[in-house]
Amino acid sequence: MKPRKRKIRTRRKSKLLSLFKEKKFWLLIFFVGLAAYWLVFKDLPSPTSLTSSKINPVSTKILDRNGKLLYEIYVQKNRTPVKLSELPEYIKQATIASEDKDFYKHAGFDLRGIARALFNTVFRRKLQGGSTITQQLAKNALLTQERTIQRKIREALLTLAIELIYSKDTILEMYLNQIPYGGTAYGIGAAAENYFGKNAADLTLAQAALLAGLPASPTRYSPFGSQPALAKKRQEYVLDQMVTVKFIKTDQAEEAKKEILTYKEHGKGIKAPHFVMYVKERLEEEYGQPVIEQGGLRVTTTLDLDLQEFAQQAVASEVAKLKKEKVSNGSALITNPKTGEILAMVGSKDYFDKEIDGNVNVTTSLRQPGSAIKPLNYVLGFYKKIITPASLVLDIPTCFRSPGQPLYCPGNYDGQFHGPTQVRFALGNSFNIPAVKTLAFNGLEDFIATASAMGISTFKDPKNYGLSLTLGGGEVKMVDLATAFGVLANQGIRQDLVSLLKVEDYTGKILEDSAIEEGNRILPPEPCYLISHILLDNNARSAMFGESSYLIVKGHPEVAVKTGTTNDRRDNWTIGYTPSFLVVTWVGNNDNKPMSYVASGVTGASPIWNKIMRFALEKQDREKGKNFQEWPVKPDGVVGSPICQTSGLSPGDSGCSTRFEYFIEGTVPQETENLKRTIAVNKENGQPIQPGQNIPPEKTENQEHQQVLTDISGSFLCLDCSFPSDPAIFNLGDLKR
Repeated sequence: MKPRKRKIRTRRKSKLLSLFKEKKFWLLIFFVGLAAYWLVFKDLPSPTSLTSSKINPVSTKILDRNGKLLYEIYVQKNRTPVKLSELPEYIKQATIASEDKDFYKHAGFDLRGIARALFNTVFRRKLQGGSTITQQLAKNALLTQERTIQRKIREALLTLAIELIYSKDTILEMYLNQIPYGGTAYGIGAAAENYFGKNAADLTLAQAALLAGLPASPTRYSPFGSQPALAKKRQEYVLDQMVTVKFIKTDQAEEAKKEILTYKEHGKGIKAPHFVMYVKERLEEEYGQPVIEQGGLRVTTTLDLDLQEFAQQAVASEVAKLKKEKVSNGSALITNPKTGEILAMVGSKDYFDKEIDGNVNVTTSLRQPGSAIKPLNYVLGFYKKIITPASLVLDIPTCFRSPGQPLYCPGNYDGQFHGPTQVRFALGNSFNIPAVKTLAFNGLEDFIATASAMGISTFKDPKNYGLSLTLGGGEVKMVDLATAFGVLANQGIRQDLVSLLKVEDYTGKILEDSAIEEGNRILPPEPCYLISHILLDNNARSAMFGESSYLIVKGHPEVAVKTGTTNDRRDNWTIGYTPSFLVVTWVGNNDNKPMSYVASGVTGASPIWNKIMRFALEKQDREKGKNFQEWPVKPDGVVGSPICQTSGLSPGDSGCSTRFEYFIEGTVPQETENLKRTIAVNKENGQPIQPGQNIPPEKTENQEHQQVLTDISGSFLCLDCSFPSDPAIFNLGDLKR
């Protein structure tokens, strides 16, 4: 076998030699070289062009859905170049500490950073860059932001060339003069003027650290952006990194963190500013800052500027009326539930009002929803067939016991209990005890899973919550509430919110065409229809809101609506929808100070909601015909039946007063109403004994009563007893779900 192997190797060598001598080999080399030139070297910019200025940048235009200009993003041609020798040492140190701490040690590439980025990307599913300052300079100043192998090869070649041609100080100086800091600010000189109105040489350590943190994501970390708190967190990160690499001491960092930063007046040449910044951040993540500000994009968004401007005016005018109630701000969001398109986004009453932190986008901020979250709890109960709209739920004093937790005894917003009520009226009037009982039977785990599937991104571990979650005890984002309520409006199908319709470059080449795709079905249509029908039923809410309120849209009785107010009066909401429009409104204070008095949502967020919803529907009337009404479509799996008005049971031959109700097929009550019951009573005081009350058997006796109502939890209300009972107490671990 060994001699045979040698012969084979000899034959292979002879073939290679013959191939080398043939013309085919040289043709192969030629085509490989041509391909390499075409893919890598053709049009490869020269590293020496770093010392020349950019020419002919093309502005990006952000447009509404009808082509109306919202904002034009451009780069000023007159930059403010600076010399490294003129800058305070801590500007250089802040940049190096946050972007490339081994800058003066490596030859253009940080192998540890690359390895770390690969590890996080592959194993932690977290996209992370490993670029050095030199690589960033090559990418931002000489190349595009496209994520291709070709671009990465070119970046590597240019990085090597830059390191060979220029000194480290020169590279750092070019970086500080070329890198985007957000908006029209390219370079540290322009950034210092844009954000602080001063020369870069005059920046304090605190200001330098803030600016050094911006290039990583100029829109996201901008103090003028929708989340200015992120700018502060990023600044603190930079200062901590400076301590880690021993550029400054801990006490210097702490002192800089405490410095109050005063920013230059931000320009106002922008329409729908919160939405524009929301879109700009999305574009930056996809295309990169240089492309946005120099690449001439034409971005058609989902926004309807007519709706946007009306909503802005409605928020501003109504919030102005609420000064006595200690309300300083308001917000609104309009979407199309069928497509998820954002039609209007008002992040605050005035983006440019510094006193209320107006540039903070409340639609993407964490706030407590109050009772506005209840429909998500009830729709789960319908889906699991634990309850129906006719189910009797007693609104009486009730306490809930969880292992290791204090007794939870919720009350109602108006401080009263309302006795026997059915789910339709419990939800319509937003009574708390029935909602908490429903959550107890649904289970926190199932509720959080369902809410998350519907779009609530902030509900995580059930261990972090209790039954108060259904009363608004967990923070949410307005954009998430819009997505979740969109599932109800869309008969169980979730459509995630979208802000872009099309992205082109200035030559007309389409880069992104966001065709709306059908979302995922989260729930069957039947439980969603029942929720919508309850929320549009004015009779179902009249006990708390009256026959005439801001929840009624003139000429449009088909609108479903829910309010929410937190117990501490820090947040006040109204959310309402038809199949084609969903409007969410909020009032409160950005600094989280409580409002003095806002009654059940109808004197705060509801007037804003009513104005906006009416405007949107009247606009639809003009487009589709006078008094166009779009009711939720009743699914085939929903049936109607008469029920007893008090108990919610089947009338049979009981002679009870009846009303009509809708049910998921198979859940129509079969039990005939009979209020005669035998109940246990405390012999000492005559009080009925509710579940969970530990009364010794020798102190109890059974009594028959003619008017006893029992609800899904087993608690009861004796209408012909002499004395009221003590609160029912439920051990959550014993509940059968």
